[in-house]
Amino acid sequence: MSRDGLYRVGLTGGIASGKSTVANMLRELGAVIIDTDAIAREVTLPGSLALRELSDRYGPEILNEDGSLRRDAVGRIVFTDPTERKWLEKLLHPLIRERAEQLAAAAAATGHRFVFFDVPLLYETGWNAWVDEVWTVYVPVEAQRQRLQRRDGHSEPEIAARIASQWPIDEKAGRADVVIDNSGSPSQTRQQVETAWKRLAERLANRTQEESF
Repeated sequence: MSRDGLYRVGLTGGIASGKSTVANMLRELGAVIIDTDAIAREVTLPGSLALRELSDRYGPEILNEDGSLRRDAVGRIVFTDPTERKWLEKLLHPLIRERAEQLAAAAAATGHRFVFFDVPLLYETGWNAWVDEVWTVYVPVEAQRQRLQRRDGHSEPEIAARIASQWPIDEKAGRADVVIDNSGSPSQTRQQVETAWKRLAERLANRTQEESF
């Protein structure tokens, strides 16, 4: 727990594992979710320094007609080129972290005891060092492939490149404090989320009581 008294939980998972579904379930339970994908969109809006640097590096083909970022175009570049992916992370991640901490501070100021940072590349980018515990949303690799095909229509080489750009899902699950297995039914996933939420809330409530004595 940090000096501001806020307990930070990292929420992560593999691509197409259903992390957004779990995040929405947590919101319904009252959780504060700080969505780093949403922040990434915010810091690359038209007129931003980050978008200018992206367009300088990759050219006008990564921009829509209205000047906004074509995330799919950038994705095709960075998911197949580790050097470009590292450059992108170096550009965006400090901006994302700064904004995320601003939102966390606002949550703490309004009385929240804990927040969730929704971070797809939590382990890959070292965010696990900045949170108190990690929840990983898990599905088997084959389920990731099938979901990517259905959801985005990617080719097999594109799917393989996107999965390979992240840590193996089994390794993420092995390092997590809490694993939410999202390979079953929505009700089964919800039950796991509600159980983990209840345990977290109770544990932090007990800690608060102990610190008050």
